[in-house]
Amino acid sequence: MMAIGVHSHAVSAHANNLDAASRDARREAMRIIGILREHGHEAYFAGGCVRDELLGLSPKDYDIATDASPDRVHELFPRAQAVGKAFGVMHVRARRGREKPPIVTEIATFRKDSVYSDKRRPDTVTFADAKEDALRRDFTINALFLDPTADATDVPAGGRVIDYVRGVADLRAGIVRAVGNAEARLAEDHLRALRAVRFAARFGFAIEAETAAAIRAHARELQGVSEERVGDELRRMFAHPKRSVAAALLEALGLAEAALGEQAPVASGAALLDLLPPTVATAVAMAAWALDRGGSARPAPVGEVAILADTIPGRWRRAMKLSNDETDRLRATLAGVVHLERDWEGAGIAARKRMAASDWFDDAMMLLAGRDGQRESAQALRPAIELVVEALRGSFGGLNPIPLITGEDLIREGLRPGPDFKRCLEAAYDAQLEGRATTREEALRVAMGGQ
Repeated sequence: MMAIGVHSHAVSAHANNLDAASRDARREAMRIIGILREHGHEAYFAGGCVRDELLGLSPKDYDIATDASPDRVHELFPRAQAVGKAFGVMHVRARRGREKPPIVTEIATFRKDSVYSDKRRPDTVTFADAKEDALRRDFTINALFLDPTADATDVPAGGRVIDYVRGVADLRAGIVRAVGNAEARLAEDHLRALRAVRFAARFGFAIEAETAAAIRAHARELQGVSEERVGDELRRMFAHPKRSVAAALLEALGLAEAALGEQAPVASGAALLDLLPPTVATAVAMAAWALDRGGSARPAPVGEVAILADTIPGRWRRAMKLSNDETDRLRATLAGVVHLERDWEGAGIAARKRMAASDWFDDAMMLLAGRDGQRESAQALRPAIELVVEALRGSFGGLNPIPLITGEDLIREGLRPGPDFKRCLEAAYDAQLEGRATTREEALRVAMGGQ
C-alpha cells in the first residue's frame, strides 16, 4: 500500500521567527511550566504547538501537559477554569491590558483513555504518565512533547523534544500517521478521519498507507458524527489556501460523500478551488466546491448551475449545520453565476447596474474567472463584464447612487402603501440608473406615471 497525498514540507531545523502573539503565548506557557516545576511537577509543551515549532511555524496557542491533577492545578492557579475537569483539562487566562485579548493556556493532566462509546470522548479517563498520554493521541505528529527549559535546541526557540511515537520522523518524512493501530484510533472518534485530511492538506503531507486504508474502509461511519463537528472541520479546510488539496483527499477517501450525505460525482476536479485567492469566505469556497463536484462537463452548463443553486444550499446546510448567513451567501453566489452567465448579455443598463452593485457580484465574479479558465479563451465572460462595469461606474451617478425618492415622497404625493409601492419605486430607480431621471421631480413623474 502507498501513502495518499503529497509531502513537500520538511522539519525546520534552522529559522523559526515566531510572531509577536506566539512569543507572548510561549512566554506565558513557560511561566506556568516554571510554577509547576517549582512545586515538583513534570510539565511540557504538548501537541500542535510542538509540531508547529518543528515545522518553523508560529503556534496560535501553547498547550501544556503535566502530571499535576486538575485539583492541584487549581491550587497553584486559583483563577484557573475547569473546562473539562473529568478529562483533566483546565484553562489559565493571563490578561494583557485593554488593547490585546487575554492569553489562554490549556493545562491537561497526563491521561489514559478508556473506550469511546459515543465516538467522541472517552467514557472515563485514568491519570497516567507522559508516555501513556502520548499513546492515546490521534496522530504521531500531534503526540510530541517539548521541554522548553532543557538546554537543547531541538526547536529554534529552544528546548528538547520528547518523542514516544516516532512523530519527529514522520514530520521529517511528511507523513500523517495514526498513533498505534489506525483502525483503533479511527474507531474511537471518526472525526479523526477529517482531521487527517486537514493536516495533510495544510502541511502538504501524505496520509500513511494503513491510516488512509482505515479512513477509506470506515468512511461511511463519519455519518454518525454530529453535523456541527463535521461542519467545523470542513470550514477549517475550506478557509485554508490548500482547500483544493483537502477537497481532492475528501473525494479520494470517500469522506466527501459521507460528510455531505450525497453520492460521489461521476467526475470532479478542483479547477475553481485552485483559482480562488488564498483568503476567501468559506461560503464562496463551498460554492466553488459545489461547482467542481457538479458533474462531468467542464464547465457545468448554466442550467446545471441553476439546479445546484436551488438544491445545494439546503442540503449542505443540514449536512454541515451552516449558519443562515453562510447558507444565504452560498445560495446567492451560485445564483449569481447563473445571473451573469444567463442574464447579463440581454440585460439593460439598470439591470446590469443592479447586478454589479449586488452583494453577490464579487463572489460570483471570482467563480466566473475559474469557469472562464475552462472555456475557449474567446468565450471568456469575466473580462467583457468587467469592461462594461467600469463604463457603468462613470455613467449616470455610478453603480449604486442614493435614490432620488423614497416611499415617504410617494406618501406625500398621496399614494398609499400597497402592492404598487415597490413597483413605482423600482421604476423611478431604474430611470435614475439609466439617466432618464436626474432630479427628484423627474423621478416622481416616473413613479407616479407607473400607477
